Amino acid sequence: MAKKSDTRDDRKAAIAKAKAEQDRRERKRRLLTWGVVGVVIVGLVGGAGAIIVSAAQQKGTIEAAAASPIPGVTENLDQSTDHVTGLPEPTATAGGTLLPPSGGEHDPTWLNCGVYTDPVPTYNAVHSLEHGAVWVTYSPDLDPSEIADLRSDVAPYSYTILSPFNDLAAPIVLTAWGEQLEVQDTSDIRIQEFLAKYVLGSQAPEPGGECTGGVGQPS
Repeated sequence: MAKKSDTRDDRKAAIAKAKAEQDRRERKRRLLTWGVVGVVIVGLVGGAGAIIVSAAQQKGTIEAAAASPIPGVTENLDQSTDHVTGLPEPTATAGGTLLPPSGGEHDPTWLNCGVYTDPVPTYNAVHSLEHGAVWVTYSPDLDPSEIADLRSDVAPYSYTILSPFNDLAAPIVLTAWGEQLEVQDTSDIRIQEFLAKYVLGSQAPEPGGECTGGVGQPS
């Protein structure tokens, strides 16, 4: 009888040992799995942190550059702010033929800020400039990838207008009230500097005026 009891005990011990070994292996597997997950999470968080820091540094650099005069910007602040109906299209800047206009007489109704895929009425857009908007215009034959870049550039700002414009002096022209910049392509950092400096800029006669509730249907 002792032998049978010993056999049963041995079997129980073997089962217990096997179960313990299985449990140990399962714990080890879980630890390894969570260890890998932890490394991935730390990597992702670290990467996101690096991206955030990099974006913040870039934003700071752009704002610092915008605090100084931006090379290539032409200025014409002495312009009429009169509201006039029945203006010609396109409406040139007062005292000349500068297009897009950077100020001067304009329609009583402003253009809604946003992204447009077709040319917009200049006399309405100038009213938006008066309210502190920046108008980013581009040649209709600009490469689609660069148009996408411009969309990304204006996306953080609610007081911007993006639209094609015929017969520009450069592939891309940025216009604020009394200020204008011509650039050749979207790699030019001055695009972001101009936006940082002149969106709701103090040089506009009525910064913060309405930029919605006017005319136009941006996409």
